[in-house]
Amino acid sequence: MLTERLGGAFFVLLSTMNYLQKITAAWVLAAALLAAVPACSQRAPAPAGALTVRIDAARTYQTITNFAASDAWAGQFVGTWPAAKKEAIADLLFSTAAGPGGQPKGIGLSMWRVNLGAGSAEQGEASGIKDEWRRAESFLTPAGTYDWNRLAGQRWFMAAAKQRGVKQFLAFLNSPPVSLTRNGKSYATAKQPNLAPDKFGALADYCTRTIEGVRQKTGITFAYLSPVNEPQWDWSDGGQEGTPFQNEDVASIAKALSASLVKAKLPTQVLVAEAGKLDYLFTTADKPGRGDQIGAFFSDKAAPTYLGGAARVAPIIAGHSYFTTSPYPQAVATREQLTGRVAAVPGLTFWQSEYCILGDNAGEINGGPRDLGMAPALYLARTIHADLAVANAAAWQWWLAISAYDYKDGLVYVDKNKADGNFYPSKMLWALGNYSRFIRPGAVRLSAQLDAAGAPAGAGAPLVSAYRSADGRQLIR
Repeated sequence: MLTERLGGAFFVLLSTMNYLQKITAAWVLAAALLAAVPACSQRAPAPAGALTVRIDAARTYQTITNFAASDAWAGQFVGTWPAAKKEAIADLLFSTAAGPGGQPKGIGLSMWRVNLGAGSAEQGEASGIKDEWRRAESFLTPAGTYDWNRLAGQRWFMAAAKQRGVKQFLAFLNSPPVSLTRNGKSYATAKQPNLAPDKFGALADYCTRTIEGVRQKTGITFAYLSPVNEPQWDWSDGGQEGTPFQNEDVASIAKALSASLVKAKLPTQVLVAEAGKLDYLFTTADKPGRGDQIGAFFSDKAAPTYLGGAARVAPIIAGHSYFTTSPYPQAVATREQLTGRVAAVPGLTFWQSEYCILGDNAGEINGGPRDLGMAPALYLARTIHADLAVANAAAWQWWLAISAYDYKDGLVYVDKNKADGNFYPSKMLWALGNYSRFIRPGAVRLSAQLDAAGAPAGAGAPLVSAYRSADGRQLIR
């Protein structure tokens, strides 16, 4: 396909279109279709019936860090499947190469999220987690030693990602190791934090030792470590690993981990706080002591929860887009509030660090059942657009890269068979790929406005965003 330097080197994403049109002075990418259309020069008049996008290359917004998905939970099993099948799945997720006929082999994720389990898999049925696929292994053994041969399936996907050019890796915990928790399980009791304060240092040491061990075993150093997940939720039903935390707990854990990483001379940065929904980043809402996390961690330098001075805490606030995507005007309003709060803290960046289609979304689309088709793909594209173009997300990350469930939570679906099975790519995979494959790390978002004249209005109106590649050229091959 044509490689061209466009003055200002930008392209435009049309996120919710179900048709392709030429757009003035841009490359057009339609959601769920990996296709590109070279368009007219900026100085040429728009053809009759064309939509016109005005790009201001001098007005810039966030720099994109990555697009990602996680290996939870199916990676532990699918990573041990027959080679041909798992290689094909890895291509779909990580490859930026072209296959037969020039069609893309994959969506080119630029970061891979790795679940460091709490050890519920080793506990088996005694873990209290009924679904075996939601249990997770730990490198830490009950004897207090480390077995770096564990997580074999997950380590395979890490190697496959690295082989295909992924340079960023993030480790995340849903729960501390069961040997450290209050109840000896990987989920909470009576909605209380499952890690006592006198264990925060031990958790930090475990994380640091794991980062070192994984580096020695795989040659991969985690760029980021996320020690808590959705601390606003109670995590007491045994549906998966998880624990609630107060903001003061999160801050203390992050500070202990930062100090441990500095002592070990590791470059890994701590990511906080993976809020259960975006509102909790800028308002207390219904979670006193667990909300307003921008304020708690990055705004008030005198607060005991302030993390801005911690050497290894990334200047990033991470949250999840669940429950904030419908109806669309409300989604925009929520993200505008978030943008204002982030902008008020110099140097702070926002990451959307987990999402799948969950819940009933104001009646627009349901999380269940599984749907490999266009409807969820277009809904997903609209959500990504809102997070990038309204919330200024510098990273956008999906939940389950591989799912065995009857739910809209996967990019690639598989049979629920630990040893072998078939796999089924979804159009949500390719919707995300219209972003992840083309907007590479270091790309900068530019101002883009759709001329009102001749443009569809209302819910069906195109949504546009523009980006300039890190090297000043946008290459589409």
